[in-house]
Amino acid sequence: PVCAINSLRFGPIAETDSGGTNLLSATRQAEIARNRRLFAGVVGGIAHYGNCFGIPTIAGEVYFDKSYEGNPLVNAFCLGVLRHEQIARGAAKGIGNPVFYVGPATGRDGLAGAAFASQDLTEESAEKQRGAVQVGDPFMEKLVCEACLELLATGAVAGIQDMGAAGLTCSTCETAARAGTGIEIELDKVPQRAPNMSSYEIMLSESQERMLIIVHKGREEEVKRIFDKWDLPWAEIGFVTDTSRMVVRHHGNVVVDVPAKKLADEAPVYFREATEPEYLKAVRAFTLERIPDTDFPARELKKLLGWPSIASKNWVYGQYDHMVRDGSIVCPGSDAAVIRIKSDSLPESSNAKPTPDKYIAMTVDCNAVYVYLDPYEGGKIAVAEAARNLACSGAVPLGSTDNLNFGNPHKPELFWQLKESVRGLAEACRHFEAPVTGGNVSLYNQNPNGPIDPTPTVAMVGLIETPEHITTQWFKDEGDVIILLGDIVDTQDPLLGLGGSAYLQKIHGIKSGTPPRLDLDKEKKLHDGTRALIRAGLLKSAHDCSEGGLAVAVAESCISQQIARETPRLIGTQINLSKLPCPRVDAFLFGETQSRIVVSAAPDKADEVLARAKELGVAAVRMGVVGGVELNIKTANGSIIARLSELHDIWWNTISHAMH
Repeated sequence: PVCAINSLRFGPIAETDSGGTNLLSATRQAEIARNRRLFAGVVGGIAHYGNCFGIPTIAGEVYFDKSYEGNPLVNAFCLGVLRHEQIARGAAKGIGNPVFYVGPATGRDGLAGAAFASQDLTEESAEKQRGAVQVGDPFMEKLVCEACLELLATGAVAGIQDMGAAGLTCSTCETAARAGTGIEIELDKVPQRAPNMSSYEIMLSESQERMLIIVHKGREEEVKRIFDKWDLPWAEIGFVTDTSRMVVRHHGNVVVDVPAKKLADEAPVYFREATEPEYLKAVRAFTLERIPDTDFPARELKKLLGWPSIASKNWVYGQYDHMVRDGSIVCPGSDAAVIRIKSDSLPESSNAKPTPDKYIAMTVDCNAVYVYLDPYEGGKIAVAEAARNLACSGAVPLGSTDNLNFGNPHKPELFWQLKESVRGLAEACRHFEAPVTGGNVSLYNQNPNGPIDPTPTVAMVGLIETPEHITTQWFKDEGDVIILLGDIVDTQDPLLGLGGSAYLQKIHGIKSGTPPRLDLDKEKKLHDGTRALIRAGLLKSAHDCSEGGLAVAVAESCISQQIARETPRLIGTQINLSKLPCPRVDAFLFGETQSRIVVSAAPDKADEVLARAKELGVAAVRMGVVGGVELNIKTANGSIIARLSELHDIWWNTISHAMH
């Protein structure tokens, strides 16, 4: 393991963020207090475990919305590195090979935890199933991890799998099914820390930090020595058979005897009814006719920067040790985190040639409101934004993984959301050549008020060939030229970018409207063009336009650099777009039209950037220059003039003020 990133979703944590008024009922105040408690607890848990384990939590995202109230989402991703010839597989190979259990004793904590996570949550179910929550021990996890890595290097391991969802049940039947073999285990030999555990409890417990290891016959003593060296509990609990069956014995009786493949791979496939939700009729009929244009864009910008979903997440990542192991190059706060994989930190290989350092970029993204308003388009945009963030850092996508968080699939409208969003995810992943190498599905996410917004979070990993190409989002030097790659507004519908936007949600309390369209070909050209400009040494910064639109992207480019933990480097802008058509100021400044990146270049390279962009088929417009102590954006019908110190204070302190 090298580093971790996460995506977190909670109910509102600020009063004015939960209904537009500070005159809240006692019930509503209690709900917001609970959201804060859950938020603080989750972040504290991630920080404790990650910091103790000793890998940096280097990137992530946090959103707040009423749909997650009572059903927060915690999606975690961990990146590891190995040589391709050292890949270990979760397969029970080798008839007669012994099966080892390693890790702490099995208890009743986490019993059927994965099943609990996919149930409708109520206050009553939370109390009844508190034991379904696993109890983690990061120090034990570190010991198990180090012991397994040492063991794998010996070549004594025929197969290995962690005991995650469904514990021993999944790890036994899945390893046998993959290898086409059978497996037989004896539950009396499984270490147990609770008395009188039933077969059901032992097999379905999800106690943490446990591994199932299939060892090459004859090398048992070697394995035992390594486990003893790391002071780890272990037990030889069974062996591989040629029966293709999973057999479990307890107290001398056979309690399970089933075909392994039937349990692991051949469960019945459901063909659920899928029906387009009724609410989408109102979404598509929504217009801006009754929404007044803004007369005070600077005021709206401050409100957006102070919206917890857009505001700086320093209160979160400040609790994480994102510098441990000395490989972090770009820490939290830019479009993508970048970590260096040092050549001497790669697993040893006797025949390997010297390997240069690798620079890996990571990001995680999903605008769930887009997915709620148009699951297919929202699914595409989730992938596109992740790939766009990598492009802004100078990286080429290598692969992706997803966490599909949805409501009850038995309801046709909610299954339709899942079906359509997966269709969008798949199409975009193919287009950006970012294969989905793994993932997770969490269903039945809802509370008594209804389902969550469909949330298919996408984590994506990319490669930057040389350190010179690593690019960050903040402006660098006075006098640099600011250029927008992409169209200012949608060329077919200039107002389309406001549908589902942060502006409509925060300023007008509306979650509706057709979300922005995504042209995959145009988006791919933007990514390729941005990387080409970076590799040519023409760009100093790059920041994608997403929530909050152009104005928020420019503001973040001015205020997001930290030269020390509590010391920002603020640098202003002088942008003049007054010659461009501006039917509505709010759509122009805060619309979330896709396929846009704000970049900056040295004055003597700006013309070359514009010329190269044209050659690459990417629209580009010179917007202004970097410099001063104010954010100054002029349009044909309105302007933003704001002091950077005020913008930074709002953006930087919003979440900490809400939590304290």
